[in-house]
Amino acid sequence: MGDEVILLDFWPSMFGMRLRIALAEKEVKYEYREEDLRNKSELLLKMNPVHKKIPVLIHNGKPVCESTLAVEYIDGVWKDKAPLLPSDPYEKSQAKFWADYIDKKLYEISRKTWTTKGEELEAVVKELIGCLKVLEGALGDKPYFGGESFGFVDVSLIGFYSWFSTWESFGHFSVEAECPKLIAWAKRCMEKESVSKSLPDSHKVLEFAQMLREKLGIA
Repeated sequence: MGDEVILLDFWPSMFGMRLRIALAEKEVKYEYREEDLRNKSELLLKMNPVHKKIPVLIHNGKPVCESTLAVEYIDGVWKDKAPLLPSDPYEKSQAKFWADYIDKKLYEISRKTWTTKGEELEAVVKELIGCLKVLEGALGDKPYFGGESFGFVDVSLIGFYSWFSTWESFGHFSVEAECPKLIAWAKRCMEKESVSKSLPDSHKVLEFAQMLREKLGIA
């Protein structure tokens, strides 16, 4: 009897995309269950009773919540293929540092691009570009954040690529003009089937964000 793997997710979630990519990299078969976040399933509430959020990885009946922890779990359980975290303790600490920066800095700033307008939005865009430039600096001239191979930080960040068009549309700027190396990195990642098949169409994401803005009375 093989492993039972279930992923509770919501299609535009850049955090859920991390798990989809990690599972694809490891060639792990799983059952995908789309959640209606306005009417959360009993399973989601049972498996993540603290935060009641997606994504949740359920492995043989046991839940793993929080996307970076779940990616680390996937990497540890299915360790024979496509390692994501470095084995070197220092390099591993650096990978976790940048994943944390993406979660606490990039996400919190970027979500304001579709929840603000006017002068406040202008300030948000300026801060967002600064954040992207920091990440571009961390990437440097390497193919991937960890070096020559696709890894933990790449998995943590690439899901945001499907939201770039949304940021650009509302913020009136070009990510490529500001951070060309970051876009080159994203296109490199998109050449991987595990990534291209896990990310939703950016136009669909933009339509979703526009709907959110309308509901918030910002449009």
